[in-house]
Amino acid sequence: MAKGYRTAGGLETPWYVPPALEEPVSIHPVRVWGRRTLRGVAGAAVAALALTIAACGESSKTSEEGAPGNYSVKVVTAEFPPKQRLGETSLMRIGVRNAGDRAMPALTLTVSIAGKEGRESGLPFGIRDPEPGLAQPDRPVWVLAEHYPKLAGSSEPGGAETANEKTFDFGPLDPGATTEAVWKLSAVRVGDFTVLYSIGAGLNGEAKAVTGGGVRAGGTFAARISEVPPNTVVTDSGAVVEIPKQQRRGSR
Repeated sequence: MAKGYRTAGGLETPWYVPPALEEPVSIHPVRVWGRRTLRGVAGAAVAALALTIAACGESSKTSEEGAPGNYSVKVVTAEFPPKQRLGETSLMRIGVRNAGDRAMPALTLTVSIAGKEGRESGLPFGIRDPEPGLAQPDRPVWVLAEHYPKLAGSSEPGGAETANEKTFDFGPLDPGATTEAVWKLSAVRVGDFTVLYSIGAGLNGEAKAVTGGGVRAGGTFAARISEVPPNTVVTDSGAVVEIPKQQRRGSR
């Protein structure tokens, strides 16, 4: 702090010069330019990262959809009871082996009931009621049990959901490998029905699964559901089994 004296009426009185609150701040253009440059570099890095993520996403999508072309497969299991009764629970099994020398990016199984009512329904195991004005025109023929389909021998759910409710994605399938899918279905509608299933090698329709003869892979199940409800019992393991006729007579 600077100190001095000033004269006033012949008397000297002290005076002071207070110090500056702070040193003047010099703004150097080069520093401002440097910060802008850093922001520019950061922006470029973010853009590059976004492009990398997008590229990875496109690569993953391409891998899942599958390269265009035909993939050779063989149906090794196709089971579904032809005679069923109202309220009865049955298993539908479809096993597919990759018979080619290329890995299938995505084994898909699309299920639908044959006929116009089945094609127009959004349910894989249902039909569309033709009566106009219905709030919910889709009617199930079979009800799919919770956590199904599953892979045979596994307790975990299998068959990821896709944009199409009728299509189930079971993931990649290596050459020579087999995937067997299991659906647990309860019959809830009386009648004669045909279940159609088609096999795909990808999700975009350009990767096709074909048999050894070059035919699109798939098949059908014909089933008749009768009105007579089954005499069943639930076992300790949770399975629903039919009561044998002799046991039914003995319980009367």
